[in-house]
Parts: sequence; C-alpha cells; structure tokens
Amino acid sequence: MAQTKYREYYQKMVAENRQLFDEFLKIHDDYKLDKAANEANFHQVGQKVVDKIRDFDRRLCSAMGRGVFSTYSQKLSEKFWELARKDFDQIDMVGVKIKQKI
Repeated sequence: MAQTKYREYYQKMVAENRQLFDEFLKIHDDYKLDKAANEANFHQVGQKVVDKIRDFDRRLCSAMGRGVFSTYSQKLSEKFWELARKDFDQIDMVGVKIKQKI
C-alpha cells in the first residue's frame, strides 16, 4: 500500500537530517525529565528542528496553498505536524519562556 504524501515527506525529512533529529530526541527526553536543567539546550537545538519541520511543511503544501485546495493544504499541514508531535510531544514548547513565580 502506498504511503500518503505527508508521511513520505516526514520520513524524507527525518532521513536527511538523522543526526539532528537523533540529537534532539535525546535532549527532548532529558527536557521532559528536568526542564530547568535542560531548557537552554532544548530551545537551541529545538529551534533548528522546528525550522526543518517548517521548511518541509512549506515544501509539502506550497503548491496547494493557492486556489481551491487551500483548505486541503491546511489539513495536510496539520497532519504533518501531528507526526512531529507524535515523535516529540514537547515540540510546541520550543522557544517558549516560562517565568517562575517567586
């Protein structure tokens, strides 16, 4: 059975950037265990990962974003990001600064 296009793009993205994604997976898991100790590294490497995901998301949806397929393009983008969130459930926290209450 043929894979969907967004899954193909996701696998291609991970394969082309294997070292970056492997590094981020370790940092991501450490961040989940101790946010304060791993925050700076998580945001630094995480920003590179988010940039890669956005780049491949644009490649996937660029031609469809115009015209009658714009709604389909949005749903496709959401499915692509769901794959990323499945692997990295804290990906949405990259770049978010949390203030500590005193």
